[in-house]
Amino acid sequence: MSTAHAIPAESQGAASEHTLVKFGMWLFLASEVMFFGGFFSSYMITRLGMKPGVVEAWQEELKPNRPLAAINTLVLIVSSLTMAMAVASARKGIKNRTVLLLGLTSLCGVVFLIVKFFEYGAKIEHHHYPSSHVLYAFYYMMTGFHGLHVIGGLIALWLFMCLVSKKTADYTGEANYGNIESMGLYWHFVDLVWIFLFPLMYLI
Repeated sequence: MSTAHAIPAESQGAASEHTLVKFGMWLFLASEVMFFGGFFSSYMITRLGMKPGVVEAWQEELKPNRPLAAINTLVLIVSSLTMAMAVASARKGIKNRTVLLLGLTSLCGVVFLIVKFFEYGAKIEHHHYPSSHVLYAFYYMMTGFHGLHVIGGLIALWLFMCLVSKKTADYTGEANYGNIESMGLYWHFVDLVWIFLFPLMYLI
């Protein structure tokens, strides 16, 4: 029997690990969908139960923040693009480009947090706190938890930048890019949550 086209055992093991890591990430993201879904549902139910004029008045107070929120939306869309390019580069085994694109993605994440810091600062300056109104409680809670997920993503991005840069470990190439791909799935999810959060909180 010819074994010329047999798949090496190491490649089979890497492919299996890739599949397990990706499956684990999908399970984690499924739990995150339920987590944020609970927030979104509670927020909408609370809004629907408000007296006429209350939500409208609150939205007027949020109007000055719309430009900053729109900028952050654009920033995260760009970060999704750079993250997708980073995964593609990792799959091709191009280390330097992978590190660069991961760095650009993390830079977008940092810009997002800085913009959010100024947005929070403006709200606090006008004495709008979580205790001011139940809708402000939702505002700080939902955007705050999303911000924590961005911070978690940044830590992972910086970790992978260090790991890919090292010569002692290989996280690129067809058989080894699975961890970075899973990181990409997480980052796209964080971006997607904001795509829903932006119109729900600031526009509707």
